[in-house]
Amino acid sequence: MKKDNKKEEKQPKKSDFKVFLKKRAPIYLGIIALLVVFVIPELTKGDLRSSFPNNLTDDQKQIVETIMSYNGPNKKGLTVIDAISEQIATDYPNEKIYKDKKTKVNLDVSSIENMYEVILTFESYKGVKEYAWDFNPVTQEIKPKNPNAKHIIDLVNYYD
Repeated sequence: MKKDNKKEEKQPKKSDFKVFLKKRAPIYLGIIALLVVFVIPELTKGDLRSSFPNNLTDDQKQIVETIMSYNGPNKKGLTVIDAISEQIATDYPNEKIYKDKKTKVNLDVSSIENMYEVILTFESYKGVKEYAWDFNPVTQEIKPKNPNAKHIIDLVNYYD
């Protein structure tokens, strides 16, 4: 009897937690791998708005937000930023263009008397697209200055 007791004392008890992990570790690793491969890229997906530079003043940010959220005379439907994003998505199907090293988004806001000039430049490996608008903060009027900007404003104005 005494020998049996000594053998039991000498054998270390296995930790329940270690046994639990050894049995289920491959399952947990598989779940973590699936999250890393499928969920995290979707959460960190780039878009046009997140590509805007952060060096704008508060007034400039407000002007840009007003122009980008403009959704036509009826105040419903497609916004300017949605129209530009759709145009970029059409030009670059099945590509994560905002993650590309050659893609640059520049936003320039300058004040000219009582008007603001906003220029959005989208540069990628296919070339440069520039959108330029004049904005009157008093009347909230947006005037396109180039054909790309006019096309976007027309899309927004006549979108059902």
